[in-house]
Amino acid sequence: MPPAWWFVLLVGLLNHQPSIAEDVGAVQATVPWAPQAVKGSDGRIHLAYELRLTNPHADTGPVRLRHVAVLAEPGGAPLAKFDRAGVTGLLARPADASEQHTGLSIEAGKSLVLLLWVDVPDPERPPTRLEHRLELETREGQSTTVVASKVPVNPTPVPIFGPPLRGMRWLVAEGPGNRMSHHWGSLVPANGLVTIPQRFAIDFFGLSPKGSAVRSARSELAKSSNADWAGFGAEVLAVADGIVRDAHDGERDARPLKPLPEPRALTPRGLYGNYVILEVAPGVFVHYAHLKNGSLKVHVGQRVLRGAVLGRLGHTGNAGAAHLHFHVSNSPTFEESEGLPYVFDAFDLLGSAKVEETLDKRANIRWPAAQSKSREMPLDGDVVLFGDRGTRDRAR
Repeated sequence: MPPAWWFVLLVGLLNHQPSIAEDVGAVQATVPWAPQAVKGSDGRIHLAYELRLTNPHADTGPVRLRHVAVLAEPGGAPLAKFDRAGVTGLLARPADASEQHTGLSIEAGKSLVLLLWVDVPDPERPPTRLEHRLELETREGQSTTVVASKVPVNPTPVPIFGPPLRGMRWLVAEGPGNRMSHHWGSLVPANGLVTIPQRFAIDFFGLSPKGSAVRSARSELAKSSNADWAGFGAEVLAVADGIVRDAHDGERDARPLKPLPEPRALTPRGLYGNYVILEVAPGVFVHYAHLKNGSLKVHVGQRVLRGAVLGRLGHTGNAGAAHLHFHVSNSPTFEESEGLPYVFDAFDLLGSAKVEETLDKRANIRWPAAQSKSREMPLDGDVVLFGDRGTRDRAR
C-alpha cells in the first residue's frame, strides 16, 4: 500500500462529517475523523485517531510543541499524557535527536499530524468527548497552554466479524496500534480530500507451526517462489453476510520480493491487484486485496454468506510477497475513504512475532499457551488462529 503523503493540505472529510477544528491562537488543531472505541487483543479499550496541528501565522515563526494531554469529558479525567520525548513518538516516522530534546517544531505555514492511540481505563464508562491540552513555546521562548479540539467519541458499536482466513497460524503484520506502519501512516490525497483508509488495516502472513512464513532459508529468499510462502493459496472467507460491491481478477501473481513499481493510481485497481470489496452494512465495506490470479469465486452484485470462499490468498498488486491485505472502511473505494475499527468474534492468540523472525524456514518460535479471544481486534505483531475449535486444535 502507498507510503505517507504528509505534504498535502487536509481540507475536508467524507460522509458530511466536518473536521473538528479550533484556532487556539498559536496553532489550529483539527481532529479529522472522530474516534470509535474498540477492544484490542490486549484486553484494553482503545481510541485511535489523528490530531493535526497547523501553524497558520507567517509572522509568528515556528512554534514548538512541548506537551500533549488527552482528557475525557465529562469530568476531565486524563487518559494520556505525552511529554517532550513522548510527543515525538506520536509521529509516523522516527524522530531525530534534536526533536526529542527540544520538542516538535511547527514551522509557519506548516502542519504536523500526531497519531494517537489512547486507552480507556473504564470500559463501562467510556468518554463521550475528548479534550486536548497543548503546551506550546513560541520563538521568543514564551510558553502557553491551550485547550484545543474538543472532539466527540463516535458511539457506534464496531462491527463483529467471522474469520477471514483459516487452517494455519497468521501473523498480524503492519497491524493496528503501530504508528510506524505503512497503513496508519499513509494519508491518501484525492479530489481535495486527505483520508486514512488503512487506519486499522492488517497484512496477514501465513506461518508454519514453527513460525516460518517461507520455506526458504533467509539467504535464499530472493530465489523463493510464491509456492514457498506458507499462506499462498489459502482460502479467503467472507467475514459477514454481504453484497460484493467491487471485484477484480486476472492480474498475474508477481515474483516474491521484487522491487515494487509506483502504483498506477491510488484506487483499488491501481493498488490491490485481484480483490473483493464486500458491503456488510450501510457504510461498512470490507476490502480484501492481493488475491491469487484466477481464484475469485464471486462477482459484483452477488450476495454472499459469512464463511463463503471469496478467493485465495495470492501475490498481486502493490505487495512484496504473498499475504492478505484486509481493512474496513466507510466506502467501496480506496481513495476518499476512512478506515474503521472492527473485531473478530473468536480467535486464539498464540503469541507475537516480528516479520523478520519469520523469514527463514529454520524459524523456531516457541508459543505460550493460547489465549481464547472473543470480540477483540488483533494488534500489530499478534500471531492468531481462526476457525472452529476443531480446526484450531488440528492446526497446533
